[in-house]
Amino acid sequence: MTDESIAEAADAVRRGELVVYPTETVYGLGADALDEAAIERVFEAKRRSREKPISLAAPTVTSALEYVRATDREERFMREFLPGPVTVLCEKREPVPDVLTGGRSRVGVRVPDHEVALDLLRETAPVTATSANVSGRPSATRVADVDDEIRAAAAVVVDGGETGGTGSTVVNVADGAIVREGPNADDVRAWLDANGGGSETE
Repeated sequence: MTDESIAEAADAVRRGELVVYPTETVYGLGADALDEAAIERVFEAKRRSREKPISLAAPTVTSALEYVRATDREERFMREFLPGPVTVLCEKREPVPDVLTGGRSRVGVRVPDHEVALDLLRETAPVTATSANVSGRPSATRVADVDDEIRAAAAVVVDGGETGGTGSTVVNVADGAIVREGPNADDVRAWLDANGGGSETE
């Protein structure tokens, strides 16, 4: 893995192409998360239902807040757990296309705790944050595990070695719900309990 491969991946994302990149959880399939045509290519490559939303990744919480309207509590949660293996559901801002969220008003936000992913995101963000596998198949923790169909669809595959292997914990802070348990789920639950785990008023 070299700086050159990150630059190539960033260029591919800017052109509307797909890339495979490592995170601290599993390998992700990246595309420009504000480009409807690029997002459609992600759905096609994964053979994923258009009704299932895809998250976006940014290099910092501050940059992620450009794409979502976070409440005070949501922002505090993000600054506590990101970067890290957690996806936070927040109300999306206008630039985030409906195709990314399956028409929903909320979008999942990731700030990966992985230097290669962050290097890519510093070059071009936001990028789609969805596992680099055909829907229904296991997620990839090594480049060698990436489905042939995904490899064929991607312009660049960035090899960052073996990844952590468990999908991120998905959290809806607004209603205090853990949508999907993964790494740090116990810490997330403790934070929600300590910070008024129920729904908050705007």
